[in-house]
Amino acid sequence: METEVNNETSNNTNPHPLHSEGLGAAIPSRQERFGEGSALLSSAYFAPIQWYQKLNRYGVCYIERFDSFIKQTYRNRCVIATTNGLQSLTVPIERPNDGSNHQLMRDVRISDHGAWRHLHWNALASAYGESPFFEFYADDLHPFFERRWTYLYDFNWEITLKVCELLDIQPNIKPTEDYIQEENVDEIDDFRSIIRPKHPLPDASFAPKPYYQVYKDKYGFQPNLSILDLLFNEGNEAVLFL
Repeated sequence: METEVNNETSNNTNPHPLHSEGLGAAIPSRQERFGEGSALLSSAYFAPIQWYQKLNRYGVCYIERFDSFIKQTYRNRCVIATTNGLQSLTVPIERPNDGSNHQLMRDVRISDHGAWRHLHWNALASAYGESPFFEFYADDLHPFFERRWTYLYDFNWEITLKVCELLDIQPNIKPTEDYIQEENVDEIDDFRSIIRPKHPLPDASFAPKPYYQVYKDKYGFQPNLSILDLLFNEGNEAVLFL
């Protein structure tokens, strides 16, 4: 059974276009690419293991900035294991000023409604306080539940950089500079609609590798949870499961 810490939207009273600096360049041609291919991913909040597998295995990964924000996706939620089963932690967002439900991912603002940062950190401490590596990583991760970011995309980006540091991987990640149409991704593996919490699509390149989990004896192995589950349970060996 999955429970949820969820308060997704409140009213947006101060819209402002996102202008992130130093986040990368436009999509290169095939000749400009390097490594083992390119992947296109949606932005994600403490993304699942499958998402980080792409960062670890592809030569370059593009994180979409110009797709429409979709509720109940990894864009603003992660799934963790708790003593009561799976739990979703959801970052609340502000509603657009025009009252519509449509906004680009780059423009989505984080809401301060509901003390969600405190609730998320307490949920993680309760779920993983007895895991082998929670205390080891706590000081690195706790600032994400103290500092306030304005935009969800920027928040997710900084989380990704920190998690990659903790995993000891050095992926080449870049934000998109325009929306990448599905028909224009012949040279890029597009995972934007594949990696999602509800009704994920087949991914032949991903097969979850069982690892130690605190609640494995109670629930069996629970695959593809937030990368935090893997970090807290496996520590510096987490990269071996990507």
